[in-house]
Amino acid sequence: MSFESKTAQVESQMRAQAGEAFRHLSVMLEETVDMLGVRPGGVYVDGTLGGGGHSAEILRRLGGTGRLYGIDRDSDALAAATARLGGAGNFTAIKGNFHDVKALLAAQGVERIDGMMIDLGVSSHQLDTAERGFSYHADAPLDMRMDREQALSAREIVNEWPAQEIARILRDYAEEKWAVRIAQIIAEHRAQKPLETTADLVACVDAAIPRKVRMQDSGHSARRTFQALRIAVNDELEPLARALEDMAGLLNPGGRLAVITFHSLEDRIVKQTFRRLANPCTCPPKIPVCICGKKPVVKVLGGGGIKPGAEEIAVNARSRSAMLRGCEKL
Repeated sequence: MSFESKTAQVESQMRAQAGEAFRHLSVMLEETVDMLGVRPGGVYVDGTLGGGGHSAEILRRLGGTGRLYGIDRDSDALAAATARLGGAGNFTAIKGNFHDVKALLAAQGVERIDGMMIDLGVSSHQLDTAERGFSYHADAPLDMRMDREQALSAREIVNEWPAQEIARILRDYAEEKWAVRIAQIIAEHRAQKPLETTADLVACVDAAIPRKVRMQDSGHSARRTFQALRIAVNDELEPLARALEDMAGLLNPGGRLAVITFHSLEDRIVKQTFRRLANPCTCPPKIPVCICGKKPVVKVLGGGGIKPGAEEIAVNARSRSAMLRGCEKL
């Protein structure tokens, strides 16, 4: 696709979403739906419905046939996508988490599907809606819940969890070098008064990381802390591998799974899970013939993964860290 075509595509999305309460630019729209290989009459799932951008394209390619199920735990996303896509007679929106896709689809009477996609990024709407507390650029309540009906929020973690546990999630979920110091400053702050806002959290990060180090950082010094807390609040990583295995298990032969990631931790889980499903043999390398009996479940698509082109990054900077990986059921 030419630069002009890609730019027109993104601008078209922006115009289409300009009047909606839930705004989100779909990353690698064509590449992702192409990877799904949508076939008329098939059954497909968008596990992270968001604003419905990818789903709209899947429905277009279904041409009024088959069925598309859209899953999201964010009520705002479900409302916006339903308003946008509800007129399609073959679209069903489901409130829930894609981690529970088997149970969610079973409740709809669905046992097998022909394709599924998930976009693991935070939506533009969630980032740009200050009161959701996802962004370090605006002062807002410490929230970060994708499902605002759940109990756990970022405020509870920073004010109630032990400092060593906060340091662990900063280290494990964001590879933050200053994890221990940041957790210590948070503990000192909350001993005086609770952290209530994103500005309180940013102030703790700034106090923990020397100014000289912060000045040399290529991005905002709090971005890793916010990423780690968001992952912990929404339990994004621990169930991911199992969920991917469940998705692969739902696929009909020839069915495809497409996954968009936005940071190295989740991308590593996707890459390793696909590799394990494609080569599950546990026999020692020197044994000439497989005796474990484990057969490949999928074949990996797209080689080492697909990155957005320079033209997409130019018009949607938030796509720059995205990686698309896929597999096909054998």
